[in-house]
Amino acid sequence: MADVVISEFLDEEGVDRLSTDFDVFYDPDLVNRTEELFERLKDCRGLIVRNRTQVRPPLLESAPNLIIVGRLGVGLDNIDMEACESHSVKVQPARGTLEESVSEYVMGAMLVMLRQAMYESTEEVRTGKWPRTQVTGREAKSQILGLVGFGIIGREVAKRARAFGMRILAYDPFVKDDDPLWAECAVTPATLDGVLKDSDVVSLSVPRTDGTHHLIDSGALAKMKPDSMLINTARGGVVDDAALAAALKSGQIGGAFIDVFEDEPLPAENVFHGVPNVVLTPHCAGLTKEALLRSSLMIADAVGDALGRGG
Repeated sequence: MADVVISEFLDEEGVDRLSTDFDVFYDPDLVNRTEELFERLKDCRGLIVRNRTQVRPPLLESAPNLIIVGRLGVGLDNIDMEACESHSVKVQPARGTLEESVSEYVMGAMLVMLRQAMYESTEEVRTGKWPRTQVTGREAKSQILGLVGFGIIGREVAKRARAFGMRILAYDPFVKDDDPLWAECAVTPATLDGVLKDSDVVSLSVPRTDGTHHLIDSGALAKMKPDSMLINTARGGVVDDAALAAALKSGQIGGAFIDVFEDEPLPAENVFHGVPNVVLTPHCAGLTKEALLRSSLMIADAVGDALGRGG
């Protein structure tokens, strides 16, 4: 049986790097075959996953020799950290590999929503109509960007927003108001209510925890400006999807660009049917060729080091 099992997509270069020193079983569809996955884990010492493989007690109990789980991403809501600790299994996320891709996605989402013609007028123009006066947009420079979460991704978004001349507010209870980071990034610290009330565009980049579950609910959405916009590249469940759909339908906020959902993939019958002014994408903000390669090589090296090169 293999030393390393990879149950979801890993860049070919990462697979090759591990295969030099270890017996590797790689099947990006293995996540969909739980019984076979558990069987292959019996002798496995290293497991590499993305966000769909559920690393919980049943999986850990099927893998008595497991030393390390490499997570190709930064969110850990599919991994039971306490259970891993109790089984003496190290968890290595791919921190520091996705911020470029995610922050570019946030800026792209913001610009698309501010210039609505970029996604609303194609069919009309294609059929000979000319809705020029109906798609007047807004310049980024005149908007206030609010960041909920000021970790590495929030800071990368701020860096890009400064290039557009935007005023930037941010809420992060783990960064003190007197931290020099605020001045270095030219960002004003604010409360969550302050970010929601004063921002024209609100971008979320916080982990999914008990404290952030439905952080953006009907009450939070009611505090936002009627023409404001919400971008969620954080984790599913940080936003109450049903409350967001209702806010968009009623015109309580102006638009949303949503990449993550409480249930993924979204069921065919979901709350966003018939909702105007929303763009939905399949948890892909961090999926660029460059980010996939960076995260694949980082995790391949971390797993290889944990198992002992030449093992």
